Amino acid sequence: MEGAAMMAQQAAEAAARRSYGKLVAFLAARTRDVAGAEDALADAFASALEAWPARGIPDNPEAWLLTAARRRLIDESRKRKTAEGAGEHLLLLEELASSDDEADAIPDDRLALMFACAHPAIDAGMRAPLMLQTILGFDAAAIGSAFLVAPSTMGQRLVRAKARIRQAGIPFRIPAQEELAARLDAVLNAIYAAYAEGWVDAAGTDVRRRNLAQEAIWLGRLVASLLPQSAEALGLLSLMLHSHARRKARRAADGAYVPLAEQDTALWDAALMDEAEAALQQASRMNTIGRFQLEAAVQSAHAVRRMSGSTDWAAIESLYEALATMSDSPVVQINRAVALAHTQGPQAGLALLDSLAGDARLADYQPYWAARAGLLAQMGAKDQADAAYERASGLERDEAVRRFLQGRRAALGTVT
Repeated sequence: MEGAAMMAQQAAEAAARRSYGKLVAFLAARTRDVAGAEDALADAFASALEAWPARGIPDNPEAWLLTAARRRLIDESRKRKTAEGAGEHLLLLEELASSDDEADAIPDDRLALMFACAHPAIDAGMRAPLMLQTILGFDAAAIGSAFLVAPSTMGQRLVRAKARIRQAGIPFRIPAQEELAARLDAVLNAIYAAYAEGWVDAAGTDVRRRNLAQEAIWLGRLVASLLPQSAEALGLLSLMLHSHARRKARRAADGAYVPLAEQDTALWDAALMDEAEAALQQASRMNTIGRFQLEAAVQSAHAVRRMSGSTDWAAIESLYEALATMSDSPVVQINRAVALAHTQGPQAGLALLDSLAGDARLADYQPYWAARAGLLAQMGAKDQADAAYERASGLERDEAVRRFLQGRRAALGTVT
């Protein structure tokens, strides 16, 4: 029996990985109740772990789970049949009660659910967490830890966000062509926000963020597959794949931080980079330019070093210049300054950084001070570089990066 239970658990886990989001999206799109769909599916999984060891794993686990979840939703609705508005809810469940869909025939509503999660009525900071829970099945504790929010607080926010979807009547649909671009930006930004949280943990040792970057890539692949004509979806996928391909090279064997320019290209994942290049090339054939495509192109220019041995800084400078026309982000200008320093000398890069000095957003932004320190050091302005390195080190939370900055400061020879 223990063996049967183990096989049932493995089958349930595999079904969840393949189809959790698809099943939640199918149920929620018909009931307008994300939380109810999640509860019904959770109950279905619990029932499966009881029934499958004794009766055997069904040929189509997803269809079995869908049927069980659908029954739970119908039963719950019948219990509430005298409540206000229950008639409308029962009408919404008619399709569930009469549908005989097999799992392979279930319409894929995951993209529609993503658009619901990224609707303007949902707080921007909750869009990525909401997607992680509804599409991937992350629990509130895992999401809260990943985003450095107390699990109880994250749980409350997720409940409110799902209630907002229902109360505001947010539609489960892919927007019409004329509004698709604006709404798609919200979906892509939410996915990238999830990736960025996971990317922070370079070594993959932080249990709060473990697998978060990989799950965001999974979402990126999903959106790209469901919207193959979206150049920006392909651009985001390429950007994440390029960044993720360098994950193993970002830390030395002893855990020390390794900057991009000093990374061993042999440690870069060639297969991921090839996939990233293919996605970027596919996007380039659509003759539209967007932020994620340009950022992916920057990563592609860095990736040239694995073949040629040198970085294409001229291309990187041009790409950041193009990005600067799309955004007033000072982060873009900082990266552009670094590229300028490689093509025109540290004075040119420092002049651009000086032009940003009045931006209040940079006062406590570590990369600004680290870039400034590096350029000042190249120019021989050791005392100014020392002060900038001290500021950057004090602002850095990653211990490995902090030690790296402190090492660069010590190399100036100004600290006694």
